Amino acid sequence: MHIDFSSSARTSLGVEVELELVDRRTRELKPVSDAVLADISELGDGVHPKVKHELFQSCLEVITGICQTVGEATQDLTETTRAVHDAAAAYDAALMCSGTHPITQWTTQPFTENARYAELIEHHQWMTRQLQIFGIHVHCGVRSPKKAIPILNALLQYLPHFLAFSASSPFWMGSDTGLASFRSKLFEGLPTAGLPYEFSGWEAFESYLSALISARAITSIREVWWDIRPHPGVGTVELRICDGVPTLREVSCIAALSQCLVERFDHQLDQGYTLPMPQPWLVRENKWRAARYGLDAEIILDSAGTTRPLRRSIDDLVEDLLPVARRLDCASELAAIPDVVRDGVSYQRQRRGAAEHDGDLVSGGDGRVDKKGGARA
Repeated sequence: MHIDFSSSARTSLGVEVELELVDRRTRELKPVSDAVLADISELGDGVHPKVKHELFQSCLEVITGICQTVGEATQDLTETTRAVHDAAAAYDAALMCSGTHPITQWTTQPFTENARYAELIEHHQWMTRQLQIFGIHVHCGVRSPKKAIPILNALLQYLPHFLAFSASSPFWMGSDTGLASFRSKLFEGLPTAGLPYEFSGWEAFESYLSALISARAITSIREVWWDIRPHPGVGTVELRICDGVPTLREVSCIAALSQCLVERFDHQLDQGYTLPMPQPWLVRENKWRAARYGLDAEIILDSAGTTRPLRRSIDDLVEDLLPVARRLDCASELAAIPDVVRDGVSYQRQRRGAAEHDGDLVSGGDGRVDKKGGARA
């Protein structure tokens, strides 16, 4: 089966943010997405070019257009998120972004009425029904399908960096899971989610999809929810590993790191380099360590079992990528990553907040959204 790839002219950006709609009084998820989307749609028909329904009626996804810089993407998100925030206020709802909602029971939340979602629920049953999870997806333009698979393979060594930085799902239905990112492990319950397979090239990827479609395991590539996947329709590699993060500053950091890595790998391919392909067992172990321990993880570097603190690896990676970031006009966003790490990322801030209120996950917040459009941790 041939799959057309809409090659991008350069390492462009597209960012998708899944926002939770939260009752300002109870702090529980609030299923008002239909009403909010109807209010911000031009014709009142619930159709908006940059806001989409998600599986649960208490979530809306905000997407950017095709952007050239992180700053452009952040401004795009700011404007759309502000519109969603203002519309949600009419229903006494605030916006929040995290990998999981800390307290809401998924059994209390209605699904969005949609034929595709109904089919997924029928096919996967509870594995889909419990997916009350929220993430950040970053699309980076790739100039050729021949580059997409090598770039995907090379990005696998950095999954723990993205996951630990974005980890924001320590709590699940009122309990501390002991993980920094419970979302990332919960999502792996779907048969085509989690870590991607490492293919030798585009033709091998086409053969894989053809086999799944022929076997009626999936109907399209949209049902392959890997942590990183090629997206042929828009000509990108899409990083899907990240938990939802509570501020647009953190979103911009993730976008900058994504764009810089893809840009670097793209140029290395042009120069004739063979990109690294880490061993699957190492990728799997490092993802687990980041999900479990977050920034305190010790990641494995090689087949000899050499380890390194993930915090130090993140700092070194940022410093190494700064020349690329300057060319892409995202140096300030990339350089903010170590500052966020030092202050504490979302899973750490959530646990601090809970500890300050003796484990109370409800009464500690004020339900407000920050001035930049992101929800408070």
